[in-house]
Amino acid sequence: MGEHVIKMPDVGEGIAEAELVEWHVKVGDLVREDTILAAVMTDKATVEIPSPVEGKILWLGAEVGDVVAIGSPLIRLEVEGEGNAPSAPSEVPRPERPAAVPPAEAPQPAPAESGQRSAEPAERKVQETKPVQSRASEPLPMRAVARSEGEKPLASPAVRLRAREAGIDLRQVPGSGPAGRITHEDLDRFVAHGRQPAKGPGLVPNTSVQDIKVIGLRRKIAEKMALSKSRIPHITYVEEVDMTALEDLRAVLNGQRQQDRPKLTILPFLMRAMARAIAEQPHLNALYDDEAGIVHQHGGIHIGIATQTGAGLVVPVVRHVEARDLWSCGAELNRLSEAAKAGTATREDLTGSTITITSLGALGGIVTTPVINHPEVAIVGVNKIAVRPVWDGTTFVPRKMMNLSSSFDHRIIDGWDAAVFIQRIKTLLETPALIFMEG
Repeated sequence: MGEHVIKMPDVGEGIAEAELVEWHVKVGDLVREDTILAAVMTDKATVEIPSPVEGKILWLGAEVGDVVAIGSPLIRLEVEGEGNAPSAPSEVPRPERPAAVPPAEAPQPAPAESGQRSAEPAERKVQETKPVQSRASEPLPMRAVARSEGEKPLASPAVRLRAREAGIDLRQVPGSGPAGRITHEDLDRFVAHGRQPAKGPGLVPNTSVQDIKVIGLRRKIAEKMALSKSRIPHITYVEEVDMTALEDLRAVLNGQRQQDRPKLTILPFLMRAMARAIAEQPHLNALYDDEAGIVHQHGGIHIGIATQTGAGLVVPVVRHVEARDLWSCGAELNRLSEAAKAGTATREDLTGSTITITSLGALGGIVTTPVINHPEVAIVGVNKIAVRPVWDGTTFVPRKMMNLSSSFDHRIIDGWDAAVFIQRIKTLLETPALIFMEG
């Protein structure tokens, strides 16, 4: 028998390390060739690692949440034959722990010198054998309550009466008596330790604390948001848009669409409106390298669509929106959304955006303050559509209104430019025929 070492594979060009987000095996498992052993993540793309051989797991080289360098030993397996590491140890050396010390035995008296045997005073012997009395003013450490759910605490009628008068829930009081019986001293210690009386029958405070390690996609999101907020001075501009005409047009188009065409949401319309507005203000479709002091202004409009998944927020990218019509935008948007939610989106699907749309759909609220997707310079936020009364000059009429809450990198985009950009999008959405006009 030999050992086979599996190292962290190269999961992408230019990638030096990857985060371990899931183990599919444990030590002692027997695996076949192509069995999925683990999943690692880099740049929001998850990659599964299969076994190249058949064998038994001897050692796992990382814990979930660890960042492992490419080429580092990740797994050791016992295999038939020599393997690829016949002389390698089966486990990484671990710090030695001191051996457990057995309970100390009673010390044996040293042999007394001839003719001499020291005798301790009787008073000292009495002090050593006399039990220490507890005092309410010097509370002792309290033991945990070890009662099964629904079990009633044991206490005398006098103790129950005293607890009831003091508003103390006996279920929260540790008992030091036989079989966990609660005594008057237990009540004294409970109060002395600062425990609060119960607020009402059946209502007990929950003091539990659950530690949840931030790993995988959630850690990537945290790092990205911290980078964006710490390095980009945001300016947020909010404008309301009358979506009544666009919603009427959308209903007609969806009602007459062919079977091979997707059902349209408002996002394809917004994407096309943004493409028209960017053509007039191309500096909003850019990435800012603040370390080099260079703005990379892109000709291709690659719109990231912030998408909520079961694992967290990802941003799939609809590429070259300037070359897509309404239906093409809708079809690509559906494909990317389904891939992101199923966890099958590729690295290519999730990188390369030049400007981003964020939307919470029906939960969009009235106003949001979107965080820019670093190193982009702009993000357009969609709020929910709601029917509101709007003054038309003579009377109030019901209109379908929606707010756009958009943020800009104030180092590159002035407030005036941000307002012009959003006002142009507003005009296109309120008069949707303009979206289809060339020139």
